[in-house]
Amino acid sequence: MFKYKDKIIESIEDFPDEAFGFIYRTTHKSGKSYIGKKVLYFNRKVKLGKRELLALPVTRGRRATTKQVVKESDWKDYYGSHSEIKNIIVEEGTDVFTREILHICFNKKQLTYYENKYLFSLGVIENDKYYNDNIEGRYFSKDLL
Repeated sequence: MFKYKDKIIESIEDFPDEAFGFIYRTTHKSGKSYIGKKVLYFNRKVKLGKRELLALPVTRGRRATTKQVVKESDWKDYYGSHSEIKNIIVEEGTDVFTREILHICFNKKQLTYYENKYLFSLGVIENDKYYNDNIEGRYFSKDLL
């Protein structure tokens, strides 16, 4: 369950049409937060079975051996990728966290842009109030000390 502008989002239907993903904040009861991005759908390549391969029309060139499958992501159960957050979930459970959506994005570029915008504008790698310790794997909090 995520909170977005005083609205509770519990299912994929609660998002606007054509939404690609969102920027979120996960906050521990201690006040320490994590900012990240999450896509709403995963695109997976699945190998075709024998029956599916036989059902394909005969064409020139190489035959397809895989197909694209779109599946809803694990956004409902996702709290963040930071190892400290994962350890807290194992030890204390998920009830010690609140989650909110900061921004809904409609393509991959927007998702990356707004994540970076929030990370830099909030100064997450300069501040002890955040779990984030790097931005894009390029800017590290340890380099700023």
